[in-house]
Amino acid sequence: MAELSFFDKVADRAGVPEVTARALTEATLRTLAERISGAEAGALAGHVAHELRPLLARTAPEEPEVFGYDEFLRRVTERAQVSPLIAERGAGAVLQTLHRVVGHREFLEALAQLPTEIQALAEPVPHTP
Repeated sequence: MAELSFFDKVADRAGVPEVTARALTEATLRTLAERISGAEAGALAGHVAHELRPLLARTAPEEPEVFGYDEFLRRVTERAQVSPLIAERGAGAVLQTLHRVVGHREFLEALAQLPTEIQALAEPVPHTP
């Protein structure tokens, strides 16, 4: 069986169609790249599929923009053209999937540059019985 694509994994985690998962992935990765240093975004880009690299890679290791959780979600909502609830769920799904793809150490280094509220999006929601 072929491995599921990044978009399929996001769609499954967020409970959205693949087309929405693509929009959420693009929006979240672009927003993440703005919020972390260019060097860290580049390090993450080296671990993802070629089609996702341009969303993370920046031309220079410039300083990150400083913004919090609300602005992070506002940007994802606007870029993906989804509701704030879908943006929140989708951003979490993207970050959780990114964690699995890039590996624990690299992911934690990037997460360390984010406010705790944004870091919390990367935590899986516990399943209730």
